[in-house]
Parts: sequence; structure tokens; C-alpha cells
Amino acid sequence: MRTFTYTALPSRVVFGAGAAARVPEEVERLGRGRVLLLAGRHLDARVTDGLGDLVVARFDGAVMHTPTSVTDRALAVAREHGVDCVVAVGGGSTTGLSKALAARAGYDQVIVPTTYAGSEVTPVLGETRDGVKTTRSGPEILPETVVYDVDLTVGLPAAITLTSAVNAMAHAVEALYSAQANPVVDGMALESIAAVTRALPRVTADPHDLEARADLLQAAWLAGACLAGVGMGLHHKLCHTLGGSFDLPHAPTHTVVLPHAMAYNAPAVPGVMARIADAMGVPDAPGGLHDLVAGLGGPTSLAELGFTREGIGRATELATATPYPNPRPVTAEGITRLLTDAHDGRRPGGDAAGLRPGGR
Repeated sequence: MRTFTYTALPSRVVFGAGAAARVPEEVERLGRGRVLLLAGRHLDARVTDGLGDLVVARFDGAVMHTPTSVTDRALAVAREHGVDCVVAVGGGSTTGLSKALAARAGYDQVIVPTTYAGSEVTPVLGETRDGVKTTRSGPEILPETVVYDVDLTVGLPAAITLTSAVNAMAHAVEALYSAQANPVVDGMALESIAAVTRALPRVTADPHDLEARADLLQAAWLAGACLAGVGMGLHHKLCHTLGGSFDLPHAPTHTVVLPHAMAYNAPAVPGVMARIADAMGVPDAPGGLHDLVAGLGGPTSLAELGFTREGIGRATELATATPYPNPRPVTAEGITRLLTDAHDGRRPGGDAAGLRPGGR
């Protein structure tokens, strides 16, 4: 009989078109009044116009994989200005920096995502120090409030939209075969996977399709909630290794690796892969995801991201150095084969079986 433990996390979500106008209200709701704004200068006008004098400092130096050296610089700015709250506007890198600051100094957070990262609703933080990315979790890392404004995603380029959404899907996929899997998370994961599959072709065809954008943003939220509720496996270990130690771009790396990680685990969890395939409307989940990405012009090989064959041995060594939960035993031989296939861009399962555009 299946057993599980599920803990609902106390985060607040504000969702809708124009929701960014409510950010000042959310800051004040937390009882805060001295904001450190984390945002690129070209992204935040719709937020800063309303925040006004609440903003006492800003920092626009967030980068991928949350290097601790960048966190140190941002923390110095925050302390210099006596901030009591962080408002982060941007993608996963900006969210990661906000969470790192909260972990260090206990600041309340209001996150305004402009991509589909999903990490904004998790108590998980991945940081890089001396070329090694490590992950930790704790209640102090979980943002207090997330404001999802669909309007802020409309200008997201097609390439970033695609890889960011597949990055979100990765959380849902691994949640389904997690050792902590439970019915609540399963339901969110399957809905997220189905929504990403349906919405991505629509957004690619029309970047201004607000309903499709809303579907993607909601799917990212659900996938992030999956990551918050259960542990991840091989896919996330590999992507943290490739990102932290080889400086590969975060979302594109997830996009390339996910079909191969799914194919690796498929023999151990055939029932899970069947549920994913059904949600996507394809006969085979790993191959179907590869086809979806390829059909929309996304990256399908690690080589095109700058990873070389010479790095496979080192990446395999790092990915197998420490045991971690995964439905199929992780072996050096298996990971070497997986990374080789991902480097070369081979389709899992052989020749394309075809994906019905938009899923079912």
C-alpha cells in the first residue's frame, strides 16, 4: 500500500493580468517599508512606478547559478541601506539571489517572475561556490509572496519561453517518480505537464496569446509547487553538475537533458512514463518531449550549448560521487551513455514517432 507525507507550504500567490500593480500593497501587507529591488533596469518599470519611495536600494547584478560572491555584494548593499524586504523582478537568477539573501539575513521576499522558472514557490536554494553547485532547503528560503503578472511575460523571447517552460516541466516530471510522491503533487504535476505541452506551440505561434501565456505561467507555478513538495532525482543532479561546474545555461541545459533523464529512468518507472505520455498526448514520453522541443526550434544537444565530449568523464564523476534518490540505480556507465547521447542530440527511442501539436 502506498504511504506518504504531505506538507502544504505557507506561501501567498497573487495571479492575473496587471497583478504587478499590487506589489506595493503586498509589501505593506508584510509590514515592511524599506525595499531592496532586484531587477534589470529594462524590466521593472511597471513595478517600480508603484513602489515609489518604498525602494531604498537596488541591485541588478544577479547571474545564473547564484554564485556566493554575487550574494555577498548584494548583501552589502542591503545592509548599507537598512532594507527589511526584497522585491525581485525577473527570472530564476533573480529569484535565486533573493532567496540567498533571505537565507543569509532573514529578509521577507516578494517575487515577481517574468519567466517560467517555478523556483519562486519553493524553499530550495542552489548556490555555486568555487565552481561547485550545492542545494539546500529550509523555511527561511521560501518567499512570502509571489505575484504572477501574465502581462510581464508577453515580451519574453520565444527561445527563452521554450527552455524556461521545459525547465518548469522537469520539476513536474521528477516529482512523479520521487520517493516522496503523493496524490496532491501527482495531480499538480500531470496538469503542469499537460498545460506546458498544450500552450508552448500556441505561444510560439503567437507570443501575444495571453491565455496561452497564462497557461504556461500557471503550469510553472504548479511545477514549482511540485519541487517544493517532494525531492528531485537524476535529472536535477545532472543539470546542477553541468551548470555549476561547466557554466552551461540553466534552462537550456534542463531542456536538453530532460528527455534523456526520462529515458534513463523509464525502465524503472514504466507506469509513470505512461501517465506522462498520456498527459502529453504522445505514445512515448521521452521521445515525445524531444520531438516537442525540436519541432519548436529548441536546443536538443549539449554540444550546441558549449559542452564538449572531453567533459563527459568529469561530469559523470561529479554526478555519481554522492548517492541520491532515483528510481533507477545511477551508474558511471549509464551516466556516460546518457551524457554522450545528450551531447550528440540523439532522440531517445530512435527515429521520431511524431507529436500531435499541442498534445491531446
